[in-house]
Amino acid sequence: MSKIVHVVGARPNFMKIAPIISALGAHPAVTQRLVHTGQHYDHKMAHVFFDELGLPRPDRDLEVGSGTHAEQTGAVMVRFEKVLSDERPDLVVVVGDVNSTLAAALVAAKMGVPVAHVEAGLRSFDWTMPEEINRVVTDRLSAILLAPSEDGAVNLRREGAAEASIFVVGNVMIDTLMAHRASAPWPAVSAALGLADRGYAVLTLHRPANVDDPARLRVLVDRLRQVTAQMPVVFPIHPRTARRFEEQGLGTETSGLRLVDPLGYREFLALMDHAACVLTDSGGIQEETTVLGVPCFTLRDNTERPVTIDEGTNTLVMADGRLLPDAFDDLLRSGGKRGRVPNLWDGQAGRRTADVLTRYLGA
Repeated sequence: MSKIVHVVGARPNFMKIAPIISALGAHPAVTQRLVHTGQHYDHKMAHVFFDELGLPRPDRDLEVGSGTHAEQTGAVMVRFEKVLSDERPDLVVVVGDVNSTLAAALVAAKMGVPVAHVEAGLRSFDWTMPEEINRVVTDRLSAILLAPSEDGAVNLRREGAAEASIFVVGNVMIDTLMAHRASAPWPAVSAALGLADRGYAVLTLHRPANVDDPARLRVLVDRLRQVTAQMPVVFPIHPRTARRFEEQGLGTETSGLRLVDPLGYREFLALMDHAACVLTDSGGIQEETTVLGVPCFTLRDNTERPVTIDEGTNTLVMADGRLLPDAFDDLLRSGGKRGRVPNLWDGQAGRRTADVLTRYLGA
């Protein structure tokens, strides 16, 4: 019997780990343990997802909470070390690029436990992004590198990763999207928010580089008025961003945005699926909109997911939104960029990942 410990910490991690846990359930020689670090601790940002995605309740909740990068990373390391001492797993699976990902990988590597990194090889090549540091270091520490697309594998080879450690398995987050798309409650969401199909835009904004600088935040809000003048912009606001809006006096009337509380996974999926476009600084939403066929305007200067630009529906409009007016005008004229679904984003990435992990363990 082999034992795997999965580590999740932030909202996107739950969508990525769910298909892997489900697929590994078909392998009776594997025991699974789920550790929630508590990096996202608000109910609407974390625990509600366990119910929606059918995830088992965490075997361990480290209850780390908020803090600086060093505080979060250090707290996860201290508490996760005890978990590994107690559980003694054969493999640790980490997903994404949050502080919990790096912290768990560091502890496992130092304790001699092999690490598998889901979403390996993603690169923005922007070292001002904390997530880029987390990605690169986690990949260097990992024995199994599970890339969502071929460009990730190219990056890993360029950095000297052993070919035998690299596996292009597809995008596990798309497995979750495909599994829940049909049950996404569009009638309820549209009625509750008074929205017409393709008659509104969706905004997400949470990166510290965008929301913590008052001058940049005000410039972004000004640029977003180009969109709010044409259609409603629904903004499920991240708790961190809500604090910044309050500090800057950027309420609904001032910003022109329709601020709403964070939504559950299926509610937000319905909101994206029926939007005219999505504006975001998130990584995963660039991928989800590509599969949904919804034009995405990314409020960043770069992306670690270039496949969403080369093949998908994504357009970079820069962190200050300076390219947004022209991109939005094009959307109104032509309906916007549609693209195609990248290879292996087919709803089977969880199964392929489970196959790689069980072969590695001989399970």
